[in-house]
Amino acid sequence: MKAIVIREYGSAEVLRYEDVEQPKIKPDQLLVKVYATTVNPVDWKIREGMLKFITGNKFPMILGLDLSGEVLEVGSQVTRFKPGDAIYGSVGVPGGAYAEFAAVPEKFAALKPNNMSYEEAASLPVAALTALQALRNLGNIQSGQSVLINGAAGGVGTFAVQLAKVFGAEVTGVCSTKNLELVKSLGADRTIDYTQQDFTKHTEQYDIILDAVAKRSFASCKPVLKPNGIYITTLPTPDIVVQGVLTAILPGKKAKFILETPNTKDLTYLKDLIEAGKMRAVIDRTYPLKELTAAHTYSESERTVGKIAIAVA
Repeated sequence: MKAIVIREYGSAEVLRYEDVEQPKIKPDQLLVKVYATTVNPVDWKIREGMLKFITGNKFPMILGLDLSGEVLEVGSQVTRFKPGDAIYGSVGVPGGAYAEFAAVPEKFAALKPNNMSYEEAASLPVAALTALQALRNLGNIQSGQSVLINGAAGGVGTFAVQLAKVFGAEVTGVCSTKNLELVKSLGADRTIDYTQQDFTKHTEQYDIILDAVAKRSFASCKPVLKPNGIYITTLPTPDIVVQGVLTAILPGKKAKFILETPNTKDLTYLKDLIEAGKMRAVIDRTYPLKELTAAHTYSESERTVGKIAIAVA
């Protein structure tokens, strides 16, 4: 099968389009013909070796976490899926979705939303689950609360704005000038153009601040958090880990970081929202698999609006 592999950590130039052996599935896995995958910032951070303490040094390595496609074969312990099912989900770290076929754990997959293309469905797992689990699990979001999403036009941010509205919150989206109308169209009650204003200098306070692009520190956001407000970032730096421990013990404002956990229940919840017309995907651009180097380079420019999709089949 064709796949994108890396044989060392490094820049986007280490990505190679090659013939490799088709994966063999375990009893709890699905063999999936991959129709689409995506680029997440974590993919190129893995490629650069930033998560080497998790991914190790076993090469060649196939990256790519998100996918959508068709089930070709199921392991002996699989009960939820059958050959021919259209699914979407995740393969877990370090990846394996940048290929024509992938072995997918049953517990990381769900049926594909029937009103989405494969490219749109593949954009969901990492980004939408990060948004969902950050707001619901860490933020304990409640109807009527005020929520600010920093990076509201990005992959996690576009889903976070929509999910916060599903939960009944009043949403402020922070983005650049060119994306203000998009963020409003996703349901934001208010937008802040970060090129013109610094939300941390405002007098308004929020119950939850989700820094979807990990650009603002807990310290800078504390003044605009309500007395029991929660700050959540997508980047677990040593500083935020320490702050998280301290604020968990002490009363008042909390600092947390999100590491999404793929699971069938949450993926099915997202599917139901999408089929009910309550959420949609925003695709910036789509590349064929063999042009993944260009896709990674574009993602690293940090100009992506929504998600970058990769067409495989």
